[in-house]
Amino acid sequence: MNREQFFQKLEQEGYPEPVEVVREPNGFLGDHTHPFEVIALVLSGNIELTLEGVTSNYESGNVFHLMHEQLHSETYGPNGVHYLAARK
Repeated sequence: MNREQFFQKLEQEGYPEPVEVVREPNGFLGDHTHPFEVIALVLSGNIELTLEGVTSNYESGNVFHLMHEQLHSETYGPNGVHYLAARK
């Protein structure tokens, strides 16, 4: 998905403007939740998300979605990750 498509999706689904997120190379966040739902478009690098014991990798052009208070962990690749995240 490209930026234009992502912004159209946000508008259609009632999400606010996204924020840019940059995470460090080879970083990690253990199990945690967020007090919001999030949909994000990876711009560069990669992020691995583990939800309910299943790990998925997201790279440039991929979109990931986390539900409100969904327990997950995050691992960032050797180049870190840069993504746009819209929260509601």
